[in-house]
Amino acid sequence: MRYKLTIPARINILGNPGDANEGDFATISSAINLHAGAFIEPSDHIILESISAEHRDGRYQRKNSNKRLEFTTQEIPLNYDNELDLLKAALNRFYKFSQQLRESLTTQGVHIAVWSDIPRQSGLGGSSVLILLVLAGLREWYQLDPNIHNDYVLAELTQRIEGNELGITCGFADRYVPLFGGLAYLDYRGKLLHKEICQEPFATYERLDHYIDDIPLLAVSTGIKHDSGDVHGQMRPRYLREFNEWQRKGGNKPPMVVFMSEAWNTAWRGKIALLEEDWTTFGKLMNKNHQIVNRMMTYCGFSEGAGWANNLFIDSALENCAFGAKLTGAGGGGSVFALVRPGKESMIEDGWIKIIERYDLSKASIFRPQISKQGLIIQLDE
Repeated sequence: MRYKLTIPARINILGNPGDANEGDFATISSAINLHAGAFIEPSDHIILESISAEHRDGRYQRKNSNKRLEFTTQEIPLNYDNELDLLKAALNRFYKFSQQLRESLTTQGVHIAVWSDIPRQSGLGGSSVLILLVLAGLREWYQLDPNIHNDYVLAELTQRIEGNELGITCGFADRYVPLFGGLAYLDYRGKLLHKEICQEPFATYERLDHYIDDIPLLAVSTGIKHDSGDVHGQMRPRYLREFNEWQRKGGNKPPMVVFMSEAWNTAWRGKIALLEEDWTTFGKLMNKNHQIVNRMMTYCGFSEGAGWANNLFIDSALENCAFGAKLTGAGGGGSVFALVRPGKESMIEDGWIKIIERYDLSKASIFRPQISKQGLIIQLDE
């Protein structure tokens, strides 16, 4: 018996980086039609593997092995050495969290092979989905109690795995959206301090795709790799310092609190515009969100603001009649998307192609993000 899992990437459409820097406001985020996946099968030991897969005849099929590691239960916690550390960290933290998993691993091993079509370090949640696949795969394989190990808990575990195990600062949307899927308004109130699981609220996940079938977006992955943790790892501590000082002394809101409050305003106002399908207002809010991020990153010492390539692609989209344009991840690299006016897709794409050619961004790719209504999918692989 073997299980097959697939899980989508995510984009933050409005409100970011409120889910990462501050963790106490809101975003509008969506699962999109780029995927990662895993195959889970029996083994005498614990095997973690990175593979490539191909989509053929409507199915993802295993292709080549890239890296394979084998362990025994006695070796847990596994050491981090830049070889499949995301997968190791997921196993380590889940093993510590779940007594049921600890007991199950003594009776039977497991082979977890993961793959991804999500460009690396593209600002689309590509690292979080690999951790989620390991957690969900272990839950399914060992039939762990679905109440104790529910999807909210897996999302929160992923936050602690990246933050506490690996020192990576990323947002809650990366952890929730791929699991739950669809287009959603995520409320992070009460999650500022990233306390232990069940010592703070879970994120509130309000699906909006019941009202909106699609958003007319065009996106470009710049091909410039970035580490979200390098960005959020500077901005979140600065936010916390200014926030704590403000709480002690009072007075006017400090700059980081102002930036994040303004980003939150784009999210809740954007929800209203989205439900009305008021694309003009929605696009203006996207532009405002990007301006906030650009100013905030400059304030935090990033000399290029949100990133030279990001800003080039965004400016080009706006010059070619986009309603709005912004980045989806932490900035510095990653991906940009534009809200497209009907019939203007080719104008935006042509402008982006010129930038790609002029600046020799050979690894850049243009794609059409579509809402992935389903999040995590688990199937028996026959």
